[in-house]
Amino acid sequence: MSDAAIEHHSSHLPGELDLAGLTRPELAVALTGLGVPERSLSMRTSQLWHWLYHRGVTDLEAMSNVSKEMRTRLAGAARIGRPRLVTSQASADGTQKWLLELADGARVESVYIPQESRGTLCISSQVGCTLNCRFCHTGTQPLVRNLTAAEIVGQVLLARDQLGEWPTPTLERRLISNVVVMGMGEPLYNYDNVAQALAVIMDGDGISISRRRMTLSTAGVVPAMDRAGRELGVLLAVSLHAVSDDLRDELVPLNRKYPIKDLLAACRRYPGSSNARRITFEYVMLKGLNDSPADARALTRLIAGIPAKINLIPFNPWPGAPYECPDWPVIERFGEIVNRAGYASPIRLPRGRDIMAACGQLKSASQRAGRRPRPA
Repeated sequence: MSDAAIEHHSSHLPGELDLAGLTRPELAVALTGLGVPERSLSMRTSQLWHWLYHRGVTDLEAMSNVSKEMRTRLAGAARIGRPRLVTSQASADGTQKWLLELADGARVESVYIPQESRGTLCISSQVGCTLNCRFCHTGTQPLVRNLTAAEIVGQVLLARDQLGEWPTPTLERRLISNVVVMGMGEPLYNYDNVAQALAVIMDGDGISISRRRMTLSTAGVVPAMDRAGRELGVLLAVSLHAVSDDLRDELVPLNRKYPIKDLLAACRRYPGSSNARRITFEYVMLKGLNDSPADARALTRLIAGIPAKINLIPFNPWPGAPYECPDWPVIERFGEIVNRAGYASPIRLPRGRDIMAACGQLKSASQRAGRRPRPA
């Protein structure tokens, strides 16, 4: 949200300015609009930031070190919002999926995946998806709109609410150690809002997820990959899924605009990539299409020289899907070939399949709203 947008927003009826999701500069602009003098603006901004993003309060009265006068002013002009939780599903393997409703009635899904050494939250960046990847259930849902930065941050805030993760004087624990922007949508077609949200999520005085534990996933929006590398410095995951343009054109239609050669060139340029910060190539295993030993060898030749690991993802079925998952020995053989070439190739064990929360299975109930925007 721009300064002008905040000023306009704060002139609306009382309670309409949602503090949750605002950046530090936006909070400062909002407080200036409420009459906070310049000399105390930095202190007041830091106080609100702490309560919003470190303590996770949803009640302005809980801000105990903010003066009563300031709380009264805030109560007359602002609120602390959250997406509305529509449904919560728990998988037999501990994965949790939340269907969230936004202020305009649009819906998105977020997924929490607990593991022994980490807890990963997968968040969405669009309602529906800009792309039409044929193996992905989300891709069958038309794009409704981009999420705002506040709506992206709101998924993290609600997840921490649901997990009881906010610290108290006697409790300091982190269940969400990693955040991946791999849910509904193509993040790089909503770059500005995603970048703003990540800045809030990574701020060390608030939610404080390290940029080394933040992963941005893309199907290959090449120009925005360069920008993300320069400006965000987060880990990059690239949805590759094929070793030839003919097949990738079918599976990932964006390939017709940014073919494999251009995509891999952008990966080689990605700032900060190294053996310690490898690019992750996501590779969905599709029976009879991309799972042969020849495909595995071609994959290692394609990514030669890129510090990388390859996540092999057994295809997760969904109603009406035109593909099947290969047999397990086929996936293992593929992984062995890639591994012998010097690349880590973990097979991503399906998580949350029983609640349609696994990779490629997310799809909310939101309908198309107006004309579909053209990608930039």
